[in-house]
Amino acid sequence: MTFKTFLYLFSISIIAFVIHFFLVENIVPKNELVKWTYSIANLYTIFFVFSVVIMSLLLFVRTKNLDYVGYTYLIATSIKMGIAYFLLRPVLATTTDENSTEKINFFIVFICFLAIETLLTIRILNNKQ
Repeated sequence: MTFKTFLYLFSISIIAFVIHFFLVENIVPKNELVKWTYSIANLYTIFFVFSVVIMSLLLFVRTKNLDYVGYTYLIATSIKMGIAYFLLRPVLATTTDENSTEKINFFIVFICFLAIETLLTIRILNNKQ
């Protein structure tokens, strides 16, 4: 179950990154991309690391007591949300029209990884071996 979980996480992350990167490169003007605080690759790397840590923690908790996996997921996701807010603060501080695309991309990546983590947590909880 552990290797499969990380394989799913990696595969879905790569697919989401390729699609998102392709769309951003073809839609967003090049002069706007230079001004961004975080590139798409940086965002995906940061949130992939968060997801690996959360999944590792959930799989560890699952070996100890399956009943606490849901609580651990909620706490870890809340901590991730707090860290994401502090990462987003420099982006929120600048209020220009060019900056709105960066904000949207940040939230797209955040929601994408939140959905991936939720689905994998459901798989962990449904596997009661």
